[in-house]
Amino acid sequence: MYLRITQRHNRDGSRVTYYALAESVWNAEAKRREAHVVHSFGRADQLDRTELERLVKSINRVLDDGNDGVGGAATTDHPEIEIERVFELGVVLAARGLWEELGIGPAIRRSAEQAKLTAPHETALFAMAANRLDDPLSKLACAERWLADITWLPDAAGLAVDQCYRALDFLAVWADEIEREVFLKTADLFRLDVDLIFYDTTTADFEIDEPDENEQEFAGRLYAPLRQRGHSKEGRDNQPQVIIALAVTRDGMPVRSWVLPGNTADVTTVARIKDDLRAWRLGRCLFVGDAGMYSADNLSQLSRGLGRYILAVPMRRVRDIEDAVLTRPGRYKQVADNLQVKEVWVGDGERRKRYVLCLNPQEAERERARRAQLLVELNAELALLEQRQEDHPKAACELMASRRFGRYLSEDERGRPRLDAVKVKAAEKFDGKFVVISNDDTLSAEDIALGYKGGWIIDIDQAWRLSRTNGWVGSGPQRGIFGGTAWFCFQSRPNPRGRSASDSWSTRSRHSSIASRRSASALSARLAGRLSRHS
Repeated sequence: MYLRITQRHNRDGSRVTYYALAESVWNAEAKRREAHVVHSFGRADQLDRTELERLVKSINRVLDDGNDGVGGAATTDHPEIEIERVFELGVVLAARGLWEELGIGPAIRRSAEQAKLTAPHETALFAMAANRLDDPLSKLACAERWLADITWLPDAAGLAVDQCYRALDFLAVWADEIEREVFLKTADLFRLDVDLIFYDTTTADFEIDEPDENEQEFAGRLYAPLRQRGHSKEGRDNQPQVIIALAVTRDGMPVRSWVLPGNTADVTTVARIKDDLRAWRLGRCLFVGDAGMYSADNLSQLSRGLGRYILAVPMRRVRDIEDAVLTRPGRYKQVADNLQVKEVWVGDGERRKRYVLCLNPQEAERERARRAQLLVELNAELALLEQRQEDHPKAACELMASRRFGRYLSEDERGRPRLDAVKVKAAEKFDGKFVVISNDDTLSAEDIALGYKGGWIIDIDQAWRLSRTNGWVGSGPQRGIFGGTAWFCFQSRPNPRGRSASDSWSTRSRHSSIASRRSASALSARLAGRLSRHS
């Protein structure tokens, strides 16, 4: 028996060294000696030296006691207890309790029994979910390193990576039934109110060269090609991606999640999401979404069946905003330290629209300061451009096409860019402002603004931030069936309101949302009462 040292060469030229305790075993069939690894100590740069020291110490103690060490051990009345290996139990123990109490484990087991499956799908799914709560790793690392060397989970002993992928395939088929059962259990356990539903989408890209081309048939179902190139919210339009949609309650608890093809536009997802939520018979809900969901078709779709909504409006793309909303005279009403609102009605009769213009004075001041600095830089660029002799230098085209400077420029009689004071004045109208639209006349303008700002920014935005900073959503697995992965990532995520002050996102962001949190809590009671009276 000996200490075996192996090395692996990476593509970047670096080397990784591994240590293992091995013994030489004679292979009678092959007629040669082979190395049999008894125990792996892992990578040399991550080596637990105390583990090796304990091993050396225990060997030396036997050698020092005599030839075989038996006599010395027999004369000791109270032999020392040697720690051979150390496993972590805390996270797995807490996760198992929540897994059962929230009804996730029972729902998965019932679905497996209904499908007459005996494979350890529930164990594999729990192992992956617990791994994401502890130390998010790949499926391979979870099966071969986290379960084997770090955590204490005897039920998952010998779990292979292929079993993890097969469990996700099972979950992709049964996700609708499991998700509904888990939510109803959670809603009863926490007494959740689902009168407010916040909805948003994000993107998860893949490190692959080509997108999916053909539909895939699995378990009797036909799946559309999911990994497609589209507009990435992370600025990676060159990578194939999927769209992940999430609906949560005003308390930040997940209701449902969806995985859609990567070339799906946000505005085209609302009809399906509303139909899926209606199938759960959640009662009357107020749908809250961001500007990416705004379109005439979506407003019509959300209004059907006496549906109610609060949607942010893309201010620069809707004519009513510049023509009527931003120019409407009237005073703002103070709602919070960083929020003032003004209600504006546009149109007459049944076709009239109710807008709520919201102003954040602090943000308006920051935007004015940023634009002033930008104009200083732009004037310097224009001064340098004037010194060039060419009629139309290349730098002129670059300035006009610039996403940063182009919005404030127009062409003079020579075709060169010049600062347009009218465009600068027009941009000032949007400083610190956002607009939301609602068809619920029972809510005041203050309730509508707080319903969007207080709940949307806190719940949905933090859900995405948590998922990315903790490694739950990102470059996903290289498989055609992705739905199972996204589902348990969000079902196993903790409530964003319980995030500790030591976590990664900035202290400034936490303090800036305190007023919104308090406003959202006050809004919850008012909305619940009004919606119940008008149901």
